[in-house]
Amino acid sequence: MVSHGFAHGMHVVQEGPREAPPLLLVHGSGASGASWDLMAGALAAHHHVVRVDLPGCGRSSPAPLYAVPAQAGRVAALLDDLGLRQVAVAGHSSGGYVATSLAERRPDLVRSLALISTGPSLDAFLPQPLVLRALLAPPFGPLLWARRSDAMIRKGVVATTARPVDIPARMIEDLETITYRTFRKVLRGNAAYVAERSVPDRLAGLGRPVLVLFGAADPRWDPASARRYEPVPDTRVELLPGVGHVPLLEAPETTGELLLRFTATAGRPSA
Repeated sequence: MVSHGFAHGMHVVQEGPREAPPLLLVHGSGASGASWDLMAGALAAHHHVVRVDLPGCGRSSPAPLYAVPAQAGRVAALLDDLGLRQVAVAGHSSGGYVATSLAERRPDLVRSLALISTGPSLDAFLPQPLVLRALLAPPFGPLLWARRSDAMIRKGVVATTARPVDIPARMIEDLETITYRTFRKVLRGNAAYVAERSVPDRLAGLGRPVLVLFGAADPRWDPASARRYEPVPDTRVELLPGVGHVPLLEAPETTGELLLRFTATAGRPSA
């Protein structure tokens, strides 16, 4: 069963049995819930899967604020509306920041955290592929952004991967919707969040099981930086050989299997 709806200005997709353990999927910067398309079916066989388009992304409305805690607050309100508690939360890239902030703000909502390609701190950020720098850097960035074609968007996604990928058509359609100004605001919000305090430091005091998945060939974040999560209590780190920044597209079966194995045992709900 798949249902679509809107809540708190966000497009929401729910899949799988409503009585199954809940799993929230949070996409990365500028993307949408469609980035999970290649994995969602397998996850929904075991979970009540909830996918959101964060504010200004995909089919969701723009928002006045794009700070990470503000986005986490909207997600918390959504989970409250759905009556969900002890949710397993998975975030890709900067979606991991929203997932972490959600656990900080509302630990009652979060059962466990899976962070996929989530950079731990700003010093782990690598020089970006040329196509991304061209699209983002002023003064030409806004002009190129306004003239983006499907082919250019696909090229931008492929530049972050390390192997051939099948990019869902809906993901490309959703990537077309975000404006240059909104994307820049989202990036600034992400940078401010991780500059204030690293993700491993934030996780250390939360007392939640954590799974960290990183592509061993990630061109956006130094893959070796994944090891910075290892001192966090109850944390497991997995490096995926030959995978870049988007395991959701590059290795969806492996990523899904690791995620399901983690959610099956991590932080079982209390009675």
